[in-house]
Amino acid sequence: MHEDELPGPTDWGTTVGTGPWEGPWPDDPRYDPQLLAEGDRRNVVDRYRYWTVEAIVADLDRRRHPFHVAIENFGHDLNIGTVVRTANAFLAAEVHVVGRRRWNRRGAMVTDRYQHLRHHEDVGGLLAFAAEGGLAVVAVDNGPGAVPIETAALPERCVLLFGQEGPGLTAEARAGAAITVSIAQFGSTRSINAGVAAGIAMHGWVRQHADLGANR
Repeated sequence: MHEDELPGPTDWGTTVGTGPWEGPWPDDPRYDPQLLAEGDRRNVVDRYRYWTVEAIVADLDRRRHPFHVAIENFGHDLNIGTVVRTANAFLAAEVHVVGRRRWNRRGAMVTDRYQHLRHHEDVGGLLAFAAEGGLAVVAVDNGPGAVPIETAALPERCVLLFGQEGPGLTAEARAGAAITVSIAQFGSTRSINAGVAAGIAMHGWVRQHADLGANR
């Protein structure tokens, strides 16, 4: 089995991916001989079927968006895998994990192989990285003084920064942000899942800045 393969049928009874390549093999270094021979069961879009991981990453790197995503991990947050998977879907430049280096990769569904990841020991390290790269830090937190993300103009080159489930962002992270945006909520809960919040914020950036004609 290829290391990225997702074995077995899906919940609706169809097989994931494609079988072995039929006919003469393509003369293209992007293709993986093992996948051509055995089939490609990975969770990738059709344009990347049978490609090596390295070839896929190289092609994604040509098109990555100039926004980054960061999440504080001081309490070993379980949402990071979801954030990574969503960042891959929206083609973020990098995902930054602040605090603990280790995180549960199960939720990433192998997308961490295709998404650039960077670790920072603390918030200060992330803020220094952002300053050096000319990236505005946008804190996403439903605290006092936050601007509704639904009406905010998000910087094109930015780091979308998220806190942990429950406590939210640390005081240092809020203080270091150029702007803090909130997500409109209408129910009884104080906060929404950090992975969900990250997806909403990334999609907000996409709506403002992405070339929708380049989708897929």
